Amino acid sequence: MKISALLYFLKFGLKTVLLKKQNPLIGVVIVTDRCNLNCRHCSVHNIRSVCYPYDQIVQAMTALYNQGVRVLIFCGGEPCLWQDGEKSLSHLIQKGKSLGFFYINVVTNGTLPLNLPDVDLIMISLDGDREHHNAIRGDTYDTIIEHIRTAPRANICLYMAINRINQTAIPSVCQLTQTLPNIKAVSFNFHTPYPDTVDLALTQDEKAACCRTIESMMDQGTPVLNLRSVFPHLIANDFPRPCAQCVVVEDGRYYTCGRCRESPSLCEQCGYIFAAEYALAFQGNLKVIVDMMCTYLKII
Repeated sequence: MKISALLYFLKFGLKTVLLKKQNPLIGVVIVTDRCNLNCRHCSVHNIRSVCYPYDQIVQAMTALYNQGVRVLIFCGGEPCLWQDGEKSLSHLIQKGKSLGFFYINVVTNGTLPLNLPDVDLIMISLDGDREHHNAIRGDTYDTIIEHIRTAPRANICLYMAINRINQTAIPSVCQLTQTLPNIKAVSFNFHTPYPDTVDLALTQDEKAACCRTIESMMDQGTPVLNLRSVFPHLIANDFPRPCAQCVVVEDGRYYTCGRCRESPSLCEQCGYIFAAEYALAFQGNLKVIVDMMCTYLKII
């Protein structure tokens, strides 16, 4: 981690915890809702099947930077499908770098080549071993693994959404860090049950079992970009929300924490572990703060 970024994050954290500031640090920009998959757990793809204009996205990026955001994440849909004339996702990444963002990440399904040389971290959705992943995302597992193998940089984090279908496949995802050198970490979320995917939601006992499995993989040396100290709060579902330090932007609309805030029941059943981690850290939970610093400095 660059010294300038570390100092900024430390200053931001002190102001947030001690002065109770509610400024954002992480900005998620949804560049398109167009997607080339039809995943069983997803409720937000191909609603309009549009790519938002370059100028509109840059305007949002600029606004986020001026608000204090320094970690920028591009999402979809499938963000690698985004284009506006001759401009591609790479142009947005380069623009973000020129604006001054410290870290720019992309969340992708990995079915398209990972030719993003300027991005800091590529988060690839992989939902288990071949059998479980393909049951959720269609016959895409082998394509994704090949794209990981041929990626130009070792800056990939596997990103697994745990649900009723794939809850037993956590070790299979973790073990890929031992065989694919381009993978630097794995990260997990729990399924957030939109109305049409309620049947995939985990029970409290199932979440507890998953957390124990993830902890076991951590103990075996798997680089997991989640915080062990937050697991009890995930199981009890008692973490604070919304997370004011996260902002999501889509088509000119801004959402604190995430779009699911528009549905109170969804917010109460949130499975986004990152949101829980940041909410707890920036409310001053010392155990989570220390865990976050140790984990991020080690992996990122």
